[in-house]
Amino acid sequence: MNAAAGVLLTDLYQLTMLQAYHDSGMEETAVFEFFVRRLRPGRGFLLAAGLEQCLEYLEQMQFAPEDLEWLASTRRFSQDFLASLERLRFTGDVHAMPEGTVFFPNEPILRITAPIAQAQLVETRLINLLHLETLIASKAARSVLMAPGKLLVDFGLRRAHGAEAGLLAARASYIAGFGGTSTVLAGRRFGIPLFGTMAHSFVQAHEDEAQAFERFAHAQPDNVVLLIDTWDTEAAAHKVVALAPGLEKAGIRIKGVRIDSGDLAEHARRVRRILDAGGLQDVIIFASGDLDEYALRDMLAAGAPVDGFGVGTRVDTSSDQPYLDCAYKLQEYAGQARRKRSEGKATWPGRKQVYRRFDADGHMAGDTVTLETAGQAGEPLLVPVMRGGGRLASAPTLADVRGVAAGNLARLPEPLRQLKDDDYPVEIASALHKLAAQVDRTALCLAAGLSESRDRPAAAGPAFPA
Repeated sequence: MNAAAGVLLTDLYQLTMLQAYHDSGMEETAVFEFFVRRLRPGRGFLLAAGLEQCLEYLEQMQFAPEDLEWLASTRRFSQDFLASLERLRFTGDVHAMPEGTVFFPNEPILRITAPIAQAQLVETRLINLLHLETLIASKAARSVLMAPGKLLVDFGLRRAHGAEAGLLAARASYIAGFGGTSTVLAGRRFGIPLFGTMAHSFVQAHEDEAQAFERFAHAQPDNVVLLIDTWDTEAAAHKVVALAPGLEKAGIRIKGVRIDSGDLAEHARRVRRILDAGGLQDVIIFASGDLDEYALRDMLAAGAPVDGFGVGTRVDTSSDQPYLDCAYKLQEYAGQARRKRSEGKATWPGRKQVYRRFDADGHMAGDTVTLETAGQAGEPLLVPVMRGGGRLASAPTLADVRGVAAGNLARLPEPLRQLKDDDYPVEIASALHKLAAQVDRTALCLAAGLSESRDRPAAAGPAFPA
C-alpha cells in the first residue's frame, strides 16, 4: 500500500527545500519529532497508531525512474539534484511510542534522526499516516470504553474519505478494541475478523420479507444475522420467530437480528421481548445506524438489550473532531538544538523522552517531557524501532498491538475512561525550559549582531510553548 503510493505523494515544498539543501551542501544530521500541540474540548487523550505503516514507508522509500523523469519534465529541478534523488534511501534512526500507547499534547510519539534531506522529505507522508490512524484509533477507543464487553464492528468504509482511509480506519479501530470490520480487504491484509449481514436492498428485492430471510439463511447458514427494519421492525421479529423452527430442522441456527433505524433502544426492547417469547433467547440483537460513543453510552445506560454495534461513519471520519492539531518539527540540526518561535506555535527544542508515572492502583498519574539525556522518574515511552534504516525487530502482531492498547486504556484515570474532561498533568521538565532559553539567547545574540550591521532592531524576546 505504501509502496504503491510512491515517494511523490508529498508536498512540493519538500522537494524545493531538498534542492536548496543540495545546492548549499547541507547534509548534516537532523532530528524531527511528531507531536500533537493541543487537544480539542471533549477529548481527554489520544491513542497512538500508524507506526507500522510509517516504518513500511521508510523501508521502501525511493524514487522510481518514472518519478525522476516526470520531475525533470517540470523544469523545476537541476539534473545534478535529480541524480542525487536516484540514490536517496532512508538510512536514519526512528524512536517511537509503540502503537496502542495513550499519549497527550506536547509529547512526541515519533522521532526521526537522519541526514536532513531524508528527514525532511518524509514529513508529509509520516504526518498523513500518523494523523489518520491516531485520529481514528482515538475516536474508536472512546466507543470501546463506553461499551465494555460488547461486540463493536467497523462499518465505515463506504463513507470514509477514500480507499486508503477506509482500510486504515479498519486497522485503527481494531487496534483500539473493535472486534472486527465489514471491510473485506482489511480481513485479507491485516487478518481482522470480518462481519456482515445483509442490506435493505436484499429484502426489497423480494416480494415477501420472510422469503428474503429464508433464502439468506440457506445462502449463509453459518452466519445468519437478519436485517429486520426494512418495513416494520417488530413484525419482522415475529417472522424471524416463525422461521426459526423450520431452519432448525435444516440444521441452520439464527445467530442474530440487526436493527438499523428508528429509536434503536426502544426497538431493541420490543424485539427482545418478541424473541424471548418465541424461544429465541440466544439470538443476539445487533444495532447500527449513525452511532458514536455518546449514543452507545446513552443506550446502554438506559438498559437497551443490545449485544453488539456496527459503528461506521462517525468513527471512520471522526465526525465531531475530524483533525488533530499535530506537527512534525525540526528539533536539532548539525548537533545544535533548534526551535520554532512562531506566535502560538513555539516548540520545545532538542531530542526528547516522555516518562510516565502511575499511582498505587496502577493508573496513569502524570507524564514528564524532558531531554533524552536527562534522567527522570517513571516509565520511558519512546523506544528505538529503527537504526540505520533497518528495523530493530520484526513487526508486532496486530493482536499484540491490541493488547498494548487495551492495557493502556485500562490504566487511564477514571474521569478519562468516562469521557469527562480531565486535566491530566503533563510537565515540561526544567531541562527543556533551560535549553529553550539557551536557544533563544543564542538567536537573540545573532539577531543583535545582524541588526547592528544593518541598523535594525534586535529580535523580540523568547516565546515559550503553551
